[in-house]
Amino acid sequence: MLQIIGTKKCKDTAKVLRACKERSIPFQFVDLSQRDLSEGEWKALFAALPAQELLDTDSVYYIKNGYSFREFDSIEELKEHPQLLKTPILRNKGKVSVGYSIDSLLAWGNT
Repeated sequence: MLQIIGTKKCKDTAKVLRACKERSIPFQFVDLSQRDLSEGEWKALFAALPAQELLDTDSVYYIKNGYSFREFDSIEELKEHPQLLKTPILRNKGKVSVGYSIDSLLAWGNT
């Protein structure tokens, strides 16, 4: 089953959720504003993609807290502050895609 990680406020996450509903693709939605990711979910994300690719360097939180001007461990910061994640994150059978990608959604939704 496709897992979608994001927030309801994110426009790209809303696009993915709507696309899944329109195409009857079964999915599980993890709302980061409601719960944190489990340790296993973090491990799966970091195994599939480097932590730097998961960082949203354009986010208000990243800019406001001066992450561009300091050195930090990406993995630790992402775990402590999930609002630094690029969303949506699509997970399916060990594969991970970041951002709105209709191609990934259609390919993974048909398996």
